[in-house]
Amino acid sequence: MDIKRRDFLELGFKLFSEKTIEMVNLTEVAEASPYGTATLYRYFAKKPGFVVAVAAWKWGQFKEENQNKRNDAAVEKMTAAEMFEIYLDSFLTLYKEHRDLLRFNQYFNIYVVSEKLGEDVMKPYEGITNYTRERFHVIYSKALKDKTLRTDMPEEEMFSVTLHLMLAVVTRYAVGLVYKSGTDEMKELELQKK
Repeated sequence: MDIKRRDFLELGFKLFSEKTIEMVNLTEVAEASPYGTATLYRYFAKKPGFVVAVAAWKWGQFKEENQNKRNDAAVEKMTAAEMFEIYLDSFLTLYKEHRDLLRFNQYFNIYVVSEKLGEDVMKPYEGITNYTRERFHVIYSKALKDKTLRTDMPEEEMFSVTLHLMLAVVTRYAVGLVYKSGTDEMKELELQKK
């Protein structure tokens, strides 16, 4: 990836995560960079495209990180239930190691809905969600054969429910929407996973 593009994406992620997406404009990103406004606009003509590019890039980094940790040969030998546990653990990893990404994602969801971004703008981001859906399909397909995981719920519904519930829980903790006086948040998240 082009160094300037990567630097703009990283800077956008930092500013959006700290201030919310609505509070940051492209000029502010450009002024915080060593490159300037004209250079930023050569890469990203409008804010929605930039925001989606930041989201796709950061989630792509997380996906790559997970792939590097995973031993595909070992995963193939696992039961569907064991594979599903790894899938759920990835949400706990997000909370432990990437709270900034969870904060950004909360702001991203709000921005996408409030700006009514269309499918054409969202296309770069869809690749990331499709990857997650494909990984879940492998788990569900295996569950149909080995019966170690329930399959009485349609695959798409089970995917959507588990993805949204786990992501919502870890995000609520990451953005401070859960009062944590004296609680062990990782213990609570483990219980949610179970």
